[in-house]
Amino acid sequence: MEQIIIVMVFGFLSGFVDAIAGGGGLISIPALLLINLPPALVLGTNKLASTMSSMTSSINYFRSGHVKFGFLKWAIPLIAAGSASGAILVSAIPAEFLKPVISVLLVLITLRTVLKKKQTEKAERTRTLSFPAKLGMAFLLAVIGFYDGFFGPGTGSFLIFSFYLMGHDFVTAAGNAKVVNFVTNVSALAAFLIFGLVNFQYGLLMGLSMIPGAYLGSRLAIKKGNAFVKPIFLMMTLTIVGKQVFDMLNH
Repeated sequence: MEQIIIVMVFGFLSGFVDAIAGGGGLISIPALLLINLPPALVLGTNKLASTMSSMTSSINYFRSGHVKFGFLKWAIPLIAAGSASGAILVSAIPAEFLKPVISVLLVLITLRTVLKKKQTEKAERTRTLSFPAKLGMAFLLAVIGFYDGFFGPGTGSFLIFSFYLMGHDFVTAAGNAKVVNFVTNVSALAAFLIFGLVNFQYGLLMGLSMIPGAYLGSRLAIKKGNAFVKPIFLMMTLTIVGKQVFDMLNH
C-alpha cells in the first residue's frame, strides 16, 4: 500500500510540473527507484506513465490554440526516430556521457532566459526560419528525442527552450513541447514494450495519477500565461542543473 501511495503522489506532482515547464522525470524516476523497482524497468515504466501525462497536456494546449503544427509536420518523423533509437540503445550506452553536455546547455538556457528582456503578453509572432535553420532545428529536436528515449529527465525543458528560440512565447513553446514529448514518449514506449521493460502495474498507477496533475498544470499555464510559466521553467532548469552537477561530483 505504501508503494502505491508513493507512486500516485509523486506521479501527480510529476504530471503537474511537467505540463508547465518540463522536468517531471526528476520526480517520477526517483519515485520508481524508491519503491525498489528494478533499474532496468524504471525507464520503461516511467515512459508508460509519461505517455499518459503528455497526452493529457497536449490535448489541453491544442484545444486552447497554443500548438503550432507548421514546423512540426515534417520534424515529427525525425523526432520519433530519434526517440526510438535512444530507447533501443538504452542498455548498451551509458546515459552519463551526456550529463556534462546537458549541464552546460541548461546553464546557457537559464542565463539567456534570465537576461532576456521581459516578453510582452501579446500573441507571439513565430520567426520565419530559413531552410537550413529548419534542418538545424529538426536535428536538434531529433537529438533531444534520442536523449528522451534512453534517459529522459529534462527533456521537456529542452523542448520548451527549442521552441522559444523559434520565436514562440513560453506558453506556446510549452504546448509544442508537450506534443513533441508525447511523440517521443510513444516511440520510446514502443521500444521498451518490445524488450519487455515495462511494469504495467506501477506504470498505469503512476500514469493515472499523472493525468489530473497534467490537466491542472496545463490549465494553469494557459490561464496564467508567460508570467506563470517562465519562473517555474527557470526553477526546474536550475533543479536539473543542480542534480546533474551533484551526480557528476559524486560519481
